[in-house]
Amino acid sequence: MPLRVLIVKVSALGDVIHALPVLDYLHQVSPGIAIDWVVEEGNRDILEGHPLLRRLHVVRTKAWRRDPLSDTTRTQIATVRREMREAAYDIAFDLQGNIKSGLIAWLSDARRRYGFDRDGVRESLNLYFTTNQVPLRRQDHHISSRALRVVSVPFGRDYAGMKLSTDIYTSPEDDEAAEVFLATLDDGFVLLFHNGTTWTTKLWHEEGWIALGTRAIHMFPDATILLSWGNDQEKKAAEAIAAGIGRRVRVLPKLTLKGFCALLKKVDVVVGGDTGPVHMAAAVGTPTVSFFRATDGSRNGPRGDQHVIVQSPLDCTACLRKSCDRDAPCRASITADALMGGIARLLATPFPSTG
Repeated sequence: MPLRVLIVKVSALGDVIHALPVLDYLHQVSPGIAIDWVVEEGNRDILEGHPLLRRLHVVRTKAWRRDPLSDTTRTQIATVRREMREAAYDIAFDLQGNIKSGLIAWLSDARRRYGFDRDGVRESLNLYFTTNQVPLRRQDHHISSRALRVVSVPFGRDYAGMKLSTDIYTSPEDDEAAEVFLATLDDGFVLLFHNGTTWTTKLWHEEGWIALGTRAIHMFPDATILLSWGNDQEKKAAEAIAAGIGRRVRVLPKLTLKGFCALLKKVDVVVGGDTGPVHMAAAVGTPTVSFFRATDGSRNGPRGDQHVIVQSPLDCTACLRKSCDRDAPCRASITADALMGGIARLLATPFPSTG
């Protein structure tokens, strides 16, 4: 019987994407392994259909917290618990490190439950739910490396030096729709800019995006810039940026997450801050240029030669603050010239196509 393991990494979107390398790692070190994953409903499309996963357990923890005593909540929790216990997992890996993920791992009834040690958990109560706490090493600075360290312990093989791939499954219909859309564009590079993110201190400013778009079109006159968005506020900002650039720019229509991933696979470069679309692009093999202000690009950013990271040069960078009275100078510290330099370097270097 194959080894049966459970991955507990329910949110957020970028964190789920950062954990994707564990799938390839586990299949390399334990051929035939059966892997299931617990994920928040809003992030399930990142994992749905992945060929290295057997099944998903979908949770709705936000809804459950809003109405914890309702019949619906109790029924859904009982169903997930029953399904996990019926799977009879040999190992559960808690790659999140908070109370919520620890409780889910414990409810799985897995005999061995691996997670972070006291220095690695987000909430110390998580330690009560795991049977094996894994200490992180100095080389485990990146968020993906942290997850790989935890899953590597039972197998005794260090992830360092291994070539690990990631992907987000898209259907042939998604891929065809992306091709049809791109066929409506002129020849030339296709650049995708994403201006939005969840933290104010991760955003840039519209003037910067306009300056970057203007420089990009000046350097690559045949290029097209696509502007993506995830909510009404981001759409309004994208429309203002498009108006400022003025030509060879299009605001994308509303897309499904799978449809958006299919498009990310086929564009030439994706530019954004520490935000989901940048991490999705990296996961499907598309070059990225990303900037980091309140977070640390060496910890959170895409890795590899086909990714350029621009970190704010301020001495308070990577502060992890969600609001700050130095927000304006911090935004100004990210320059259009620095991002344009990254774009120019990537477009001058041929990388293998994933589309």
